[in-house]
Amino acid sequence: SNLGLGVYRRPEETSQRDTLTVAKELLGRFLVHENREGTTIGKIVETEAYTGPEDKASHAYKNLRTQRTEVQFGPKGHAYIYQVYGMYFCFDVTSGSLVGKPEAVLVRALEPIEGVDLMIRRRSSARSRIVSLANGPSKLCIAMGISKKQNGTDLSVPPLCIDTGVMINEKQVIRTKRVNVDYAEEWKHLPWRFFIKDNCFVSNPCMWMKKHI
Repeated sequence: SNLGLGVYRRPEETSQRDTLTVAKELLGRFLVHENREGTTIGKIVETEAYTGPEDKASHAYKNLRTQRTEVQFGPKGHAYIYQVYGMYFCFDVTSGSLVGKPEAVLVRALEPIEGVDLMIRRRSSARSRIVSLANGPSKLCIAMGISKKQNGTDLSVPPLCIDTGVMINEKQVIRTKRVNVDYAEEWKHLPWRFFIKDNCFVSNPCMWMKKHI
C-alpha cells in the first residue's frame, strides 16, 4: 500500500510530524480494510486531534498509561481502537513528534469509495442512505469491519492500512471545535476538528453550515 506523502511509513519517518499536521493531512486519504468478507475503502473526510498528556480531552491526559491507552505510547502510525458505550468502537491513528508521548488522531467520518454493498450489509440500519453509512466514529468502524481486534495494527501495510487517496487543498479544510469534549474545560474550545468543506459525508454537516452561511 502506497502512503503517498509518507505520513505513516515508520516511526522514525514521522518524528517531525505534529499531530495537528497529521490530522489535516489525513483528510482525503483512503482507509482500506481487507478481510474474508471483502475489501472496503473509505475516504477520510473528518478528523480530530488529541495531544495528550497535556490535552484534557485525551484518554492519556497526565500520561495516563492503562491497558486501554497503551497503544498511544508505542510506535506512530498504528491503530488505536477503543470501545465506547460497551458495544461500539472508535478508530484513531497514533501520531505526534515525540516517541513515547501519547498522541492520536480520531477518524470521525468516511466517504464510502469501494465495497459499499458490504458496508450496507454491516450497517443495515442505514440501508437507504449511503451518506450516513460512515458519518460518525462508531458508524465507520461498523461499516469498515473494524473492532478491537485491529488495535495496535501497523497502518502502513494491509490488511488495515491508510493509502494515498486524493490531495486536499488547504482552502478545502474547515477547522472547528472538537465534538463531545465538554468535560475538557478550556481544552474543549480548541479548533482541533478538521473536515473537508462542503462534503456531505461528514458528521453533523449542517451544524457548521448554519453558523457560516
